[in-house]
Amino acid sequence: MAVAAAYVGGVVTGVVGSGGDRTVTRPGVIDQAADRIVAKAARPVDRDALERAAVEGMLRALGDRWSTYYGRSEFTSFQDALEGRYSGVGLWLRGTTTGAGVEVGRVQPGSPAARAGVVTGDVLVAVNGTDVSTAEVPLVAALLRGRDDSTVRLDVRRGSATRHLTLTRATFLTADVTVERLHGDITRVVVAAFTRGVGRDVAEVLDTTTGHVGGVVLDLRDNPGGLLGEAVAVASVFLDGGPVVSYERRGRDAQTLDAFAGGDTTTPLVVLVNPSTASAAEVVAAALQDRNRAVVVGTRTYGKGSVQEPSRLSDGSALELTVGRYVTPSGRSLEGVGVEPDVVVPPGEAPETAEERAIDVLTGLVAALDGAGRG
Repeated sequence: MAVAAAYVGGVVTGVVGSGGDRTVTRPGVIDQAADRIVAKAARPVDRDALERAAVEGMLRALGDRWSTYYGRSEFTSFQDALEGRYSGVGLWLRGTTTGAGVEVGRVQPGSPAARAGVVTGDVLVAVNGTDVSTAEVPLVAALLRGRDDSTVRLDVRRGSATRHLTLTRATFLTADVTVERLHGDITRVVVAAFTRGVGRDVAEVLDTTTGHVGGVVLDLRDNPGGLLGEAVAVASVFLDGGPVVSYERRGRDAQTLDAFAGGDTTTPLVVLVNPSTASAAEVVAAALQDRNRAVVVGTRTYGKGSVQEPSRLSDGSALELTVGRYVTPSGRSLEGVGVEPDVVVPPGEAPETAEERAIDVLTGLVAALDGAGRG
């Protein structure tokens, strides 16, 4: 992704003075307001806090819940998470479907949060006594992070009940691709998030796993998304070139991202999804569905169909702005709609039910191929 430079804290406006074409400068309105608040307000306030509030206010004016401001340390942590490094309690966060507050998009297996029973869909109400019921994802993520062995208090709402938890932070590397063999020579590949290197890892585990006679289940349930390039790389494992996703940026022609050539186009494939399959994970599911490469099984996905791109600011902080919307190979927009599975598993069913349906579908696909081969 391209990263643009910008500067917010010192807006300068050029004006033409009364003496002709002489150009003078004056502080921007944001700076003027901040200076007067710091100097005259009855309650003292930190200048950095004012600048953050100004940036966040500008983002609210966009009316886009995906556009976000990261402080310097928050952006570093965000980048670390995309690299698969994490220090905290083991939660991937996302905005709620209502647009207010933050909920759990995924829980890292074996993490402090997992051991405490936190699950996908739980809503964060407070962190260390700070109300986060209307907060943005970066702020909540920053509150959750901290040094090893330090503690953090969480108020977590599930339905109408709120739990009060005290967790001990830990530092760990995420393993976002796992593989297992199911009965009938079926290979199940779980992609937990699209962090750096996931596309390579999926290709490697399928190359090094002996045979896929029974087909492959690509499990994207509870995958909150991540890097678009890694989503394209994963789709490429099962495609031989051709479009994966397109998006338009303001003032530019639509950009289409194509799969790499040489992927496996013959092994029977099922993609498992659920309501917590989001963003880049939806791109993969939709591309494989549109290209008639896979049967999608499960429950309708989350419906985040927009592209965000970070722009680093002069102090090391960053804006992550929505720069376009995804369009699938068949021209569908995913925003607010998600991916409708080919084989629907009713919401609320046990995860094992979806897995059983996936196995049934693969068994049918393999039998059909065997029949065609014998014919």
